[in-house]
Amino acid sequence: MITTIHKGTAHGVITAPPSKSFAHRQLIAAALSGEECQVSNLELSDDITATLECLKALGRRFRLSDGTITFESGNPVTTNAGPGNANKTNAGTLNADRANTSTENAGRAGEIVMPCRESGTTLRFFIPIALALGGSFLFKGTPRLIERGIKIYEDLFREQGVIFNYGTDSIGISGKLKSGTFRVDATVSSQFISGLLYAMPLIEGQSSIKLEGRTESRMYIEMTLRTLKQYGICLSGYTENSIAIRGKQKYMAVDSRVEGDYSNAAFFAALNLMGGNVTIEGLSDESIQGDRRYAEFFRKLKEGTPQIDISDQIDLGPILFAMAAYLNGAAITGTRRLAIKESDRVKDMLFELSKFGVESQVGENHVEIKKCRLHKPAEPLHGHNDHRIVMSLAVLLTAFGGSIEGSEAVNKSFPSFFEKLEKTGIKVENYA
Repeated sequence: MITTIHKGTAHGVITAPPSKSFAHRQLIAAALSGEECQVSNLELSDDITATLECLKALGRRFRLSDGTITFESGNPVTTNAGPGNANKTNAGTLNADRANTSTENAGRAGEIVMPCRESGTTLRFFIPIALALGGSFLFKGTPRLIERGIKIYEDLFREQGVIFNYGTDSIGISGKLKSGTFRVDATVSSQFISGLLYAMPLIEGQSSIKLEGRTESRMYIEMTLRTLKQYGICLSGYTENSIAIRGKQKYMAVDSRVEGDYSNAAFFAALNLMGGNVTIEGLSDESIQGDRRYAEFFRKLKEGTPQIDISDQIDLGPILFAMAAYLNGAAITGTRRLAIKESDRVKDMLFELSKFGVESQVGENHVEIKKCRLHKPAEPLHGHNDHRIVMSLAVLLTAFGGSIEGSEAVNKSFPSFFEKLEKTGIKVENYA
């Protein structure tokens, strides 16, 4: 899809979308209770749909109505719901517009297909959960998702006899997770740690995670721990570098509401750096989301040419690149992990910014955006199949006008993005 953004100044009030990070976590914990409970204030992005489809594959039944998922009572997550097609194991329905039947084909006999689409969170959370239940699984996804890899799990679980088989768009995994001490490289992604945390209460015995190296995006681990506590899971121990949980705990059935998302709200707050007057509602002042620091970072960009470390707020990288280019430039550090996202967000974002006349320098773990005189791009921009690149470029285009190819990537995390952008007075045109 090609989307054209017309030049304009944004104003008005928008409601922040629900936090995708909390939504994944609350849906999984609620499902693991096996009892009736609700999760409300949801938006069916592609990533959240992937998590729901994986829960369906494990036999969890639910109803969807007006942004609320209601899980049925007496219906535990299990590997005994039947092999192959998730649609045969669950009466719950998802938005037909989001259906992706290519990832829901039945696997081999006895193999449960887990349709992860392009969601790294879904893939990394469900691998240890599935192995805690035990069995054979085929995790399906886009080639880019599979390319991003799960080496941390391979290193941990092969010691327990877990078998891994890679295809272009799939990973076959079979085995049974056992308790023990899991030593995890915490510099790669917090999602591997969160996945283990969800699985550890399901298995026999005491387990612990030893965090090695500087823990990146620690607040995402805190989000997981807060959700586990909310659903009745107790820790045996917690230090800066170690988390212990006893096995055979029961997830409680709790009704919960997903809080607003600071990460996606940042795109609309950025419009105010460009002369806009946008008020964002629905964000909790008590939130532990790490990306709430966008306000601090934006203030620094407005005041001068700052150095900003995004090691713990890595998802803010693309919009910070765009706003640094629009304002006074910046030196942004902690950028290393941007290369293993939906795209290589350093290379691809800077390529698109160059079409505005932006100059930059790139190091191993930093990016320098130079202060430049920007201009309207002479050619369409490209979204690189990356939702955050698309949204960052769309924000910048409000100052110049222009088009983005591949704009449908916003469906991954924020399907209502362009609708909300229009509500701020920006004219948006979509062409199939």
